[in-house]
Amino acid sequence: MGLFAAALLGVVQGITEFLPVSSTAHLLLAGEALGQGLGDPPFRAFVTIIQSGTIAAVLVYFREDLWRIAAAVLRGLRDRRPLGTPEARLGWLIALGTVPAAVAGKLLERRIEALGNGVIAFSLVAWGLAMLAAERWASHRRTLDSIGASDALAIGVGQALALVPGTSRSGATIVTGMMLGFRREDAARFSFLLSAPIVLAAGAYKLWKALPVMAAEPAWRGATAVGTVVSGVVGYAVIGWLLGWLRTRTTHAFVAWRIALGLLVAVLLWQGALPAHGDGEPPRPAAAAPAR
Repeated sequence: MGLFAAALLGVVQGITEFLPVSSTAHLLLAGEALGQGLGDPPFRAFVTIIQSGTIAAVLVYFREDLWRIAAAVLRGLRDRRPLGTPEARLGWLIALGTVPAAVAGKLLERRIEALGNGVIAFSLVAWGLAMLAAERWASHRRTLDSIGASDALAIGVGQALALVPGTSRSGATIVTGMMLGFRREDAARFSFLLSAPIVLAAGAYKLWKALPVMAAEPAWRGATAVGTVVSGVVGYAVIGWLLGWLRTRTTHAFVAWRIALGLLVAVLLWQGALPAHGDGEPPRPAAAAPAR
């Protein structure tokens, strides 16, 4: 892969990781346009590794918030008042909201990886309609200060549902937050804070699996470094842009984009222009999967 193509894919990753539009769908289409398929091990490893750039973007952008929350949690444990401050309480709510995705990811990893690309088309449209419904019927009045345990758990379930390709982690959590009555910006802010533990853990795990593949492909190393840096820089800018956008505007533009993209993916699958399965192979039956 050339450096220009790597930078382009880094831009795609950086933009779509945080906008509620599904990075998986966009990387699938962009990769195919550049002659790269997710069934190719080096490209699959490339896609996995450049995601570490957007993980770093979240940690850097919210570094002050995350530091205050972590410090408050530790002080609360030291003083035997774990919920003594709003920051400490928020930290425990983030931990609670992380549980559904962590459990679902562990139990359903093989089944999720076996899902075909048709699921991407369906998820894009279905969650686009869910976002439209949230815009129409939600109150958009609650702030992050009012979040409770049931809210954190519900948004965490939304994050778990985003394990299905085409859903978008930010999309599912923002939609769930809006349905609970939160303002768009507050739903997005909690979505990003909630993402920090799970994307860091999942990213480290995927990186550990991808590095041996990349180590055997020296020609890809420079492209991977470029894609990772670009995705981090672009992702950092997109976080700030999205929070500003949601402060004064609706998510209707993302709804339209999701539905249009979902229909495009469906048409390309129907025409055979996209592989039916993301890994280029049909899924194996669960009984045939080797023991781990």
